[in-house]
Amino acid sequence: MSFQKKYIPFIIGVAVAAGVFIGGKLNFTDTSDRLFTSNSKKDKLNRLIDYIDYEYVDEVNTDSIVDVTVNGILDNLDPHSTYIPKSELQRVTENMKGDFIGIGVSFYTYKDTVTVIRPTEGGPSEKAGIKGGDRIIMADGDSIFGREWSNEAIIEKLKGEKNTKVHLKVLRKGEDELLDFTVKRTDIPIKSVDAAYMLTNKLGYIKINRFAESTYKEFKKALDKLQNQGATQLALDLRDNPGGFLGVAEQIIDEFLEDDKLILFTKNKSGKIEKSYATRRGDFEEGEVYILINENSASASEIVAGALQDNDKGTIVGRRSYGKGLVQREMALGDGSAVRLTVSRYYTPTGRSIQRPYHNGNSDDYYNDYYKRLSSGELSEQENIKVADSLKFTTPNGKVVYGGGGIIPDIFVPLDTSIQNETLNYIRRRGYISNFVFEELDRDRSVYENVTKDDFIKNFEVSDDIVIKFQDYLNLKERTKITFVAYHDAMKQLIKADLADQLYGGNASEQIINEKDEMILEVIKLSEDENF
Repeated sequence: MSFQKKYIPFIIGVAVAAGVFIGGKLNFTDTSDRLFTSNSKKDKLNRLIDYIDYEYVDEVNTDSIVDVTVNGILDNLDPHSTYIPKSELQRVTENMKGDFIGIGVSFYTYKDTVTVIRPTEGGPSEKAGIKGGDRIIMADGDSIFGREWSNEAIIEKLKGEKNTKVHLKVLRKGEDELLDFTVKRTDIPIKSVDAAYMLTNKLGYIKINRFAESTYKEFKKALDKLQNQGATQLALDLRDNPGGFLGVAEQIIDEFLEDDKLILFTKNKSGKIEKSYATRRGDFEEGEVYILINENSASASEIVAGALQDNDKGTIVGRRSYGKGLVQREMALGDGSAVRLTVSRYYTPTGRSIQRPYHNGNSDDYYNDYYKRLSSGELSEQENIKVADSLKFTTPNGKVVYGGGGIIPDIFVPLDTSIQNETLNYIRRRGYISNFVFEELDRDRSVYENVTKDDFIKNFEVSDDIVIKFQDYLNLKERTKITFVAYHDAMKQLIKADLADQLYGGNASEQIINEKDEMILEVIKLSEDENF
């Protein structure tokens, strides 16, 4: 039997089966050429996009229409289901991954020129010999200065494939000619542990700014270092931490809780419950822990605080947290964009949901909650925190805790208005302090060449003349009068902290900021109070 005759019945069978399948999908009254769309809701959106593409009188970028449509849909769900456009997905992914491929410099575009603030410690640029204050003039033969070069374009030029090399020409003060450097691109960490050091001879301090893929490793390294230095108590600072990966938060909690203690449980649309328990792993189960939170501590930060509070482990210090008890999963949309969709709610070990209400989806009221708390006096007086008796829960040791909108601390510390106020916050957001400090450093960096980090932190003082000079600088930049006479000492501290950051890195900066931090001082007091 020939090949053709042998397989004719099989081919006919496949064709008939395919025809039955397609016929079941066809609607012969439908003029749309989207033959395989069986969901009328999807078909409605598909038709509209096609009509605009092919029939609308003007040329329209339908990609932007799709983005608006997706955002419009998500706005009607909950405040934390979000759309990530293709243009932003890589940056968001790198931020949560905890590293990117690059040359390892933080820079400031000063007078249209890429100027290095400081190279990453241990990174490829530092190893190649690049220093703070260097101007990067060319990369691989291309000039990268001038107004046409945005920060994004510069970053794109300096980033690249891992282990590839970029040839840089650098202008350095005091050198007559441009310097040549060849830098090999490699993994550059985006640190999530801002600082780790000893507050007292027994109290360690770790500050985490988000829960990324690399956070647990950073945290564990910092914890080990502090324990080696004698830490039997730990202040874990989660203030202004917006959250991140649930699993990473669970790993950190596991360091503090004994085996088989419930960390949290989640519940999805169908009512399926998944529970997470502590394991035998844990190097700080015997230690005393203080968790610092504020009104901007959200999501994974609240999971940490809630798990420890509900297990009667440690002390929560600060102000009521943000109130986000929803879990998102990132899902690709097939065109390089993605959506983070809320897929479940999480509950603390006592059964609390700490998600605050969101009656109108993605409403302004939800995001303006901070100002409501401020005006109600909640940020200055614990008595002004509103709780509902219907959301009262009890921990194993009999402590009363509440659900319904954030974690309420065990020890309340009011907002410090001497450093947290609109004037200083505006100045910091605009980057004026760091820009001013950079220009001051750039005049003569040699002044600090032989000053150690510890000596700077303990002994360096910002003069009144520097504060006045900054006031003049600020008024020149703003072209309006901004005064901070009432915050003179706070401004000295902020200038010193920024100097430390540019000279020695974030750990030094945090130490300076924390010297007068009311919440840190309260934790130190608690750690020394044997009757607490």
